Amino acid sequence: MSTLVHPTYFPSIATFAVIVQNDVVWEAHDNFQKQTYRNRCYICTDRGKHMLNIPIKHVGGNEGRQKYKDVEIDNSSHWQKQHWRTLETAYRTSPFFEFYEDDLRPLFKNPTHSLFDFNVKTINVVCECLGLNTSEKFTKTYENTPSDILDARFLVEAKKPLSFKPMLYSQVFEERHSFVPNLSILDLLFNEGTNTLDYLKNQSLDFLND
Repeated sequence: MSTLVHPTYFPSIATFAVIVQNDVVWEAHDNFQKQTYRNRCYICTDRGKHMLNIPIKHVGGNEGRQKYKDVEIDNSSHWQKQHWRTLETAYRTSPFFEFYEDDLRPLFKNPTHSLFDFNVKTINVVCECLGLNTSEKFTKTYENTPSDILDARFLVEAKKPLSFKPMLYSQVFEERHSFVPNLSILDLLFNEGTNTLDYLKNQSLDFLND
């Protein structure tokens, strides 16, 4: 099924299940909005659920007036180095961190400027790790109510409740924090490794019908 999805920063497991199971078209003409997965993802550290946030360069004008594809990353805070260090600390003891780190590390070393392009790149790299072809379909205009396509753009909203009931899998800090659902695809990848693709293929997408 053709499904409209926002490219986000190392997408959530729910979003990646959609990417794996459906024919995805990337929304490329929306406005940027705060407090979404466009510039954040969630992992689990020894202290529990933790947000990795990409700083952006803010422009004048009303909130939401800047196009997502025009948003530039603010690299003055060395956020890439900080994010990679946090991932290393959180997942070094996971079963598959070392297996994938050479594929992922360049994303945190090479300078990047466009938030949209960088997010697409994070998805492409994860898909390469999973042996998947990445969708190269992008919208040409913005449609508030698109026709002939399933609109899953709501998945970008980090604060929106989602009736998502993922299958359980082992997590690094599960004994300390219990199972933490719907984290970034990185949590699943580092913990499940080569089982990740089968997990995503077998995940229910009933939440798309809410």
